[in-house]
Amino acid sequence: MSRLIALVPAAGSGSRIGTAVPKQYLPLAGRPLLAHTLAALLVHPAIDAVAVVISPEDEWFDSYEWPQELAVLRCGGASRAESVANGLVQLALDDDDWVLVHDAARVGISQAALTRLIATLASDPVGGLLALPVPDTVKRGDSENRVADTLPRADLWLAQTPQMFRAGLLKQALAAAPLAEITDEASAIERLGFSPRLVEGEAGNFKVTYPQDLTLAEALLSARAG
Repeated sequence: MSRLIALVPAAGSGSRIGTAVPKQYLPLAGRPLLAHTLAALLVHPAIDAVAVVISPEDEWFDSYEWPQELAVLRCGGASRAESVANGLVQLALDDDDWVLVHDAARVGISQAALTRLIATLASDPVGGLLALPVPDTVKRGDSENRVADTLPRADLWLAQTPQMFRAGLLKQALAAAPLAEITDEASAIERLGFSPRLVEGEAGNFKVTYPQDLTLAEALLSARAG
């Protein structure tokens, strides 16, 4: 029987948030940001194991207490895709095992969204990802930051995570792709000629990227706790 493993790449520095502390360790509602993300995955009944990929040079991780059941893989690479590829090698999964790759900075992932993704893709031949239909008018800019044209938004989606694929297919896709150009797992799968399924996500599952996002994330967590 295939297993379902959550893999969280957390080897980056989060340079866009502009802090000396790596983004995944910034304080959020009394804990490091990463702890909230891992907690949401660890409590879901369909997920068999959770692994986090950190940099071999990480000086922060051991400063905190983490759940004993968490697998810690100190094999992070120079990019997200490299960290995921290295993590898959260390986990030594069966090809039929499902892998849920989730951004460390998406602390707002809900149990309902996880359940919807897992249930929708359980028998899917390819796999897929959480995503949101684009709600706003989309403009393409030129080199002078002027509008070049307006893009039709009818078929546009904003990719989220988790992204869920069979371990064998994901390893094959990452091995065949230029890892520096891969920003999510679905794009690597697409390069093999497959079409991942889009499963509707939630606005609360946003990625903490800029300083103001921390305030939004704390408000979201506080509202759910209340």
